[in-house]
Amino acid sequence: MVKIKRIYEEPDPSDGRRILVDRLWPRGRSKEAAHVDWWLKEIAPSVELRRWFGHDPAKWQEFKARYEEELEAKRPLLAELRALAAKETITLLYGARDQEHNNAELLRELLAG
Repeated sequence: MVKIKRIYEEPDPSDGRRILVDRLWPRGRSKEAAHVDWWLKEIAPSVELRRWFGHDPAKWQEFKARYEEELEAKRPLLAELRALAAKETITLLYGARDQEHNNAELLRELLAG
């Protein structure tokens, strides 16, 4: 099972393994309070793509296409996440304010499909 959650929300035992999928550590959240089991920054969008997107919902479809292209080179990491999700609950953590337009949402979609 794959869930997503903002890292600023309180951890819950039902989260299972908590995996941060952002390249940068979220501002204002200590590592102790975040309870992150794995910081997988390698699977996050590139710095260039993240800056281009700027969390602009109008760019969401293009962001998804570009991010999926970047993820082609990261198939082993996606496979590792899929295998983990087949065995246990994982929660992909993200720092963005927008709960619908963020890389964790796209990763969840890809892992489910």
